Amino acid sequence: MKSTVEERIRSLGLELPVVTTPRGNFRSYAISNNMLYLSGKGAPLREEGVAVPKVGQEVTVEQARAYAQEVGLYLLALIKEALEDFDRVQRVVKIFGMVNADPNFTSHTEVINGCSDLFVTVLGERGEHARSAIGVGSLPKGFAVEIEAIVEFSG
Repeated sequence: MKSTVEERIRSLGLELPVVTTPRGNFRSYAISNNMLYLSGKGAPLREEGVAVPKVGQEVTVEQARAYAQEVGLYLLALIKEALEDFDRVQRVVKIFGMVNADPNFTSHTEVINGCSDLFVTVLGERGEHARSAIGVGSLPKGFAVEIEAIVEFSG
């Protein structure tokens, strides 16, 4: 018997988070034809007054990878909200990952693997995607990681 995406998520000890309303004049996702464009989502939400976390300084690769997985899980929740059924996902076309990194940091791909690996684990071949992973000097709200995605879907 084939397991569902949600069963695979649960088997990892994870659950889809509740989707929240964006904090600005934009949508969490947009649909055009058979393409779903997911807005960038960041993690972790920084507490007021706490230093901005820089990956490679205050944040380890392992911690940032976990943040990327957390973002990936949220993006999966957006896919579920937008399409109502993971069976409609034809494939994840591309993800774009940004890492709030120390200028000397060079392990951006290892960080964004947290999201990429989650997508492949729960969606199988449909989760394999093209990808960019870059370092940036800062991210909104002091996020350590922000990721956006493009998904092709059926009917």
